[in-house]
Amino acid sequence: MASVGSGKAELLMDEHGILQLKWARHAIIRSSDAEAAMHMVNELCGQTERPLLVDMATTSEVSRGARAVFGRTCQASHVALLGASPVDKVIANFVLAMNKTPRPKRYFTSRTEALAWLVTSTTAEPDILPKDT
Repeated sequence: MASVGSGKAELLMDEHGILQLKWARHAIIRSSDAEAAMHMVNELCGQTERPLLVDMATTSEVSRGARAVFGRTCQASHVALLGASPVDKVIANFVLAMNKTPRPKRYFTSRTEALAWLVTSTTAEPDILPKDT
């Protein structure tokens, strides 16, 4: 397990080869934190693209600079954003709308569904933004 930046997040690869990035409770993610996370993803993947689960269920804020960093291409083949609250949904809308990379991205409120999607998704799938409910 590796830590991102100032200990705001941890990154691990599970037994299925899925990267899991979990942000700390009430984290305010700045561009430097996003850069550190992207660097760790790329370093852990090497030349192999891997699916990525980003657990943002307890984050407080993602800065504009961090959202721009997350819009860059990295070694994540697919990205599942996992959230739990209306605030998470708003943050996910910003991240997904700004992210113009070709990798599929989706927002989930269920870890099980997010992991299942990462295992079965293809690069031909469209991005799915959170639905208003």
